[in-house]
Amino acid sequence: MDVNGISALVTGGGSGLGAATAEALARAGARVVVMDRNAEAAQSVAARIGGTAIPGDVTRPEDVQAAVDAASALGPLRLAVSCAGIAPAARVLGRNGPHDLELFSKVVGVNLVGTFNTLRLAAARMAGTEPLADNERGLIINTASVAAFEGQGGQCAYAASKGGVAALTLPAARDLARSGIRVLCLAPGLIHTPLMDTLTEEARASLTQLPLFPKRLGRPDEFGALVLSLCANTLMNGETIRIDGGLRLPPQ
Repeated sequence: MDVNGISALVTGGGSGLGAATAEALARAGARVVVMDRNAEAAQSVAARIGGTAIPGDVTRPEDVQAAVDAASALGPLRLAVSCAGIAPAARVLGRNGPHDLELFSKVVGVNLVGTFNTLRLAAARMAGTEPLADNERGLIINTASVAAFEGQGGQCAYAASKGGVAALTLPAARDLARSGIRVLCLAPGLIHTPLMDTLTEEARASLTQLPLFPKRLGRPDEFGALVLSLCANTLMNGETIRIDGGLRLPPQ
C-alpha cells in the first residue's frame, strides 16, 4: 500500500512513538490525524507535519469515532496506528498491600480496550473504501511491548495489557481478512521516548547494555520507519514483530 495521498490515524500521536510515526507518514505523503489526550501536544505535532489534531481518549468510543470521521474527511482512511498507552509500575504485593485493582483495570482499559476500540471503529470505516491492489482496503498496526513476553517485576498490569494486544493480532486479522484489512502488531523494546529522559544518565547507560546489538536505546524514528515498511509489504499480516535489537528483559 502506497501511503501517499491516503488518510491515516495515529493515536498517542502527541509524543514518542506516535509522534515519530505521524511524522514519517506525513513525509511519505499521508494526510495524518494526530489523536492524543494531551490536546496541546497533539496540536504541536499536527502543526509541525501539516496534519489535523483531535484531542481524545481512546477508551471513549465517541472520541475515537470523531478521530475516524476527521481522518475520513481528508481522504480514504487506509491506516490506523495505535500508540496510545500508559505504563505505571506496581507489584502484586507492595509495601502498602496488594496491587490496586482500579490501577490494573485502568492500564488494561487504556492499553488493551483502547486499542481494540480504535481497531473496531477504524476497521468499520476502512471496510467501506474502494479496494486497492490485492483487494487491500487498509492496515491496522497496534503497539504491544517486549514486556508482553518477558514482563519484569512490577509490570503485571502493563505486561498483561500488552500481552492482550499481541494476542489480539491474529484473530483480528482473521476476522478482517474478508474485508481486505491487514492487522499487525509491533512490540518495541527500549526506545528513547520522553519517559527515558526522566531517568538519570547512569540509568540510561545501563539500559543500553541490555540489547544484543546495537548497544543503544532504539529511536522513535526507527519505529516510524518500520510502520512505513509494513505498509508497503502487503504479505505482512497477522503477526507480532519485535523491534528491540535482540533484547530479552531480565526479571528486574
